[in-house]
Amino acid sequence: MARLQEAREALGQRLREVRQGAGFTGTALAGLLDWPQSKVSKIETGRQTPTRNDIAVWAHVCGDEAAAGPLIARLEVLETMYAEWRQRLGAGTSERQRASIALEAGATRIRALETTVVPGLLQTPDYARYRLAQSVKRHNLPDDVDEGVRVRMQRQEVLYRPGKRLHFVLTEAVLRYRLCPPDVMAGQLDRLVAMCSMSTIRVGILGFDAELGESPKHGFWIFDEERVLVETIGAELTLTQPQEIALYGRVFDRLAADASYGAEARRLITTAMESLP
Repeated sequence: MARLQEAREALGQRLREVRQGAGFTGTALAGLLDWPQSKVSKIETGRQTPTRNDIAVWAHVCGDEAAAGPLIARLEVLETMYAEWRQRLGAGTSERQRASIALEAGATRIRALETTVVPGLLQTPDYARYRLAQSVKRHNLPDDVDEGVRVRMQRQEVLYRPGKRLHFVLTEAVLRYRLCPPDVMAGQLDRLVAMCSMSTIRVGILGFDAELGESPKHGFWIFDEERVLVETIGAELTLTQPQEIALYGRVFDRLAADASYGAEARRLITTAMESLP
């Protein structure tokens, strides 16, 4: 969210420069646009996101219409960074799963860090049902959980496609949180044991006892070197700036280097399974 705010502030700063280049005070510009002066101030300080029309009339009044196109392009980037879950999930959970199929099919390399839940591509149908039902309840969505589970399982075909490079890193908390009944979690952990033995993907576990060079602050997915997806409770962030993608890539690689794989990963999963009631 901090990077989203930085982008909003950068857009506001550029609009301020356009205003100052025209020789207007904030009060003068507000008068010409018939806006409250507070609107100009909020836009320039990043407290309010301008609309496309706001940018167009701002540039026109300031006599710098050439600035409108690049500024609107900045706004579009900002809008793709933040999409409310209600908007993304408005048609139900299955549509969001179909969007994931397209994204995952188009990527050659996928790196995913999860700190609280099993990644969708590794979920069992029963575990997926609890995760999707939770989203339906949280956001008061249309209840299409059955279809959502079906499409999520369809997503998993990407695990077996040649040429794909998929690398998952999970914290041990993912294995321990009780987000579903014990029998469902047991089945999910058993599947993870099998996933650790697959030659086509990598599954690493960050054990509680591991000494980490990075803090796994939140989960994220990196698709090639093109975008990063970050899910929050209320929104999904899409990051496309090269420097941000590179930063997340470095964090992932450092955490992946501290993760356990193979037999040790299977031991951590099995230990968590044995702790279930």
